[in-house]
Amino acid sequence: MAMHHGFARWFGEARRCGPRMGGRPFGFFGGMMGRGGRGIHGFRAGRKLGADDLQLVILALLEEKPRHGYEIIRALEERSGGFYSPSPGMVYPALTYLEELGYAVVEAEGTKKLYRITDDGRRHLDERRAFAEAIFAQLRWIGSKMEHVRRAFEGDNAASATDTDSAPRHGFGTPLNDARRVLRAALISKFDAGSDEQNRVAEILRRAADEIVGKKR
Repeated sequence: MAMHHGFARWFGEARRCGPRMGGRPFGFFGGMMGRGGRGIHGFRAGRKLGADDLQLVILALLEEKPRHGYEIIRALEERSGGFYSPSPGMVYPALTYLEELGYAVVEAEGTKKLYRITDDGRRHLDERRAFAEAIFAQLRWIGSKMEHVRRAFEGDNAASATDTDSAPRHGFGTPLNDARRVLRAALISKFDAGSDEQNRVAEILRRAADEIVGKKR
């Protein structure tokens, strides 16, 4: 539970800080646009896709294989590392609209409905495939970023479990823990940086390590 709360606090801060957390906007759907506008790859403010864009990625998922509505929700959640999970109130109306356009057909399986893409749906998707692939690329990038953040906070909480106020002489104290978290967040923001930037950061860390142990360079 501690990890969840720590991650939630960082997540809220990252949403507010935007580009300050890394070399480019963090990838949150609302972080790449002006006020109330569209962002890159069709993302709108907050954590939503526009209706047309959601219909497009649904078609792309149906092209992979027939799916139930809940499987579409799960697939989008998995591809974004849990960041983007459209509600049933968004997905099922989109599926109904695709069916009305003739881009998808539905088969009843008891109380469930299985959706398949049609030939017209494939043609529509082919005309917009580059855009759909751009959306999925953004979802994958977000998912990768969020996984690195989760791992970082898992490490923070494992270390913090040994640092208690009742035993201040054991483990890191509060100032060092705070500094360690700041450093970890800074490193996370650089995980996808180019080689030149990674070399620059590595040199900074080496200098800092030498200063900490009193080593002269």
